[in-house]
Amino acid sequence: MGCVERAEACGASAASSALTVRGKLASWTETHARSLAKAVSWRATGSIDTFLVAFVITSSPKIAGSVAVTEIVTKILIYYLHERMWAWIPWGKR
Repeated sequence: MGCVERAEACGASAASSALTVRGKLASWTETHARSLAKAVSWRATGSIDTFLVAFVITSSPKIAGSVAVTEIVTKILIYYLHERMWAWIPWGKR
């Protein structure tokens, strides 16, 4: 497993605000754009699940779609903020 560090600690400029992941097999930079893309792809998967569960419960594609669309926006934002906040927590980093 790798660990995530602030890019400034790895010699990158403070303006980049990227995360750096270092492990036995890889070392790469985790940018804001990558974090956002990961959040969107994860949310798409979760939203399909939410739609299916809501559809099974309500038998209404309109209600199930409304629930899924609402949670897409809120959970992308929450995931992105969660990911970025963890970048600032030193616990578990080497």
